[in-house]
Amino acid sequence: MAWRLFEEKDHAAMYQKYRLPSANEVHKVIFNYLEKKKGKPFTLAVDIGCGSGQSTRGLASYFDKVVGIDVSEAQIEEAKKVDGPDNVSYRLGLAENLEFEDGSVDLVTSGTAVHWFKMEKFMKEAERVLKPKGCVALYGYNIPTLLGYDNCPEDPDQIVEEMSAQLEPYETKGYKTVWTDYQEQLDAITFPDKERAEDIFIKFKKPVSWIKGYLKSFGVYQIYLKKDPENADASMDQIEQRLINALGGSSETIVEFSLKYYCVLASKPE
Repeated sequence: MAWRLFEEKDHAAMYQKYRLPSANEVHKVIFNYLEKKKGKPFTLAVDIGCGSGQSTRGLASYFDKVVGIDVSEAQIEEAKKVDGPDNVSYRLGLAENLEFEDGSVDLVTSGTAVHWFKMEKFMKEAERVLKPKGCVALYGYNIPTLLGYDNCPEDPDQIVEEMSAQLEPYETKGYKTVWTDYQEQLDAITFPDKERAEDIFIKFKKPVSWIKGYLKSFGVYQIYLKKDPENADASMDQIEQRLINALGGSSETIVEFSLKYYCVLASKPE
């Protein structure tokens, strides 16, 4: 992987606490595609850039075996702390050097991590390990929006966007592809049979304080924190207080969020 920003234990613990489990709506898109292109049986899935395992555990009911791969030992340790399904395991590894036999994998997936990969090398490895008609699924999501707060003194979504904008100067070239719904990654996929699913929406409820923790779990926030630690924390705290004031509650007030996912899909030729 091209970047290694998730290796501190405190960051890995934050990732486990604030990142969302992979959404059922995304699973449906992926498995409808996999079933259409390859069909059962589904023996082995490999989840690359698995972090603390939220996306990996969500695959367990579909496959005989699921392996989560991450470059960060701290993230793998966090993933292993969770009492997950027996058919899920985790190991250290690189997206560009997958330690699986040729033609042994049904699905290679990555949730909000492919923007850190060296795409050309990753695709060569994906092509090698996938079975004929096996699939690649690369998904991400945009910044959450709040639902049902149209009459606030200050627009809550605008405040959340400002919080996210604090990270923009620290975005890497690869990270910026998140905001184009992985168009660059779609273009880089070498399989002719490829497509993108868009506008996959989910709703969920969290305390107001969740949004700050969620953004601080981003790799780009870790860059910000290392370069300007005092302003990094202070700016997030100040904007969070504006959000609390706008909503008229506290940091623990429960609010409803909406989140839009997108997913790049491709099938290896037979």
